[in-house]
Amino acid sequence: QVQLVESGGGLVQAGGSLRLSCAASVRTSGRTFSNYAMGWFRQAPGKERDFVAGIDWSGQRTDYADSVKGRFVISRDNAKKTAYLQMNSLKPEDTAVYYCGANLAVMSRRSNNYDYWGQGTQVTVSS
Repeated sequence: QVQLVESGGGLVQAGGSLRLSCAASVRTSGRTFSNYAMGWFRQAPGKERDFVAGIDWSGQRTDYADSVKGRFVISRDNAKKTAYLQMNSLKPEDTAVYYCGANLAVMSRRSNNYDYWGQGTQVTVSS
């Protein structure tokens, strides 16, 4: 199994920045953090969980939702077993609970392709 813990959320004014972290503990024998593609998703009240950004096992390929492209940057540090989401130029519509996920398949925008999820971290952007 993989345990994921998000951190870094909080309250920020529109136009500000936050950096989210997702620390992973891989408990499955024979596997490491680098075996997993990682993704960030978010869920606002009354809405479904939406794809935000994804990154492959090596960090060489990334993917972004159109709504965050050019503002958010996903990255990973396999030595630290951590994925990150740098969020810049934040807007009130970015307000949501942000979740990180891990999967053994290719980088994906589909939430059901992810095998493990963290508990989420709240991001609130005021206007």
